Amino acid sequence: MLRHVVSWKLASEDAVERGEQAAEVARRLNALDGVVPQLRSISAGANSVYPETNWDVTLIADFDSVEALEQYQVHPAHEEVVAYVRSVVASRVAVDFEI
Repeated sequence: MLRHVVSWKLASEDAVERGEQAAEVARRLNALDGVVPQLRSISAGANSVYPETNWDVTLIADFDSVEALEQYQVHPAHEEVVAYVRSVVASRVAVDFEI
């Protein structure tokens, strides 16, 4: 089993707008549950404390294998979410590890 963890810093300088965008990123990611068959579990959420220092939104998703993660990454529903994320993001960090 593989755990995929991604965090994003959003580009907006406006804290209210950044919070709204983070919530929308999380909503769109969580909506992939039941849509992308390779997903074993998914949880995404917008940061709720320390906005000056914390990243804005994080995803945690589990897959059976690296191949399943790669299939998820090219799934049309995921690619649609990625397009939105790229439109609001400043930077991204990710870690994939065995569980």
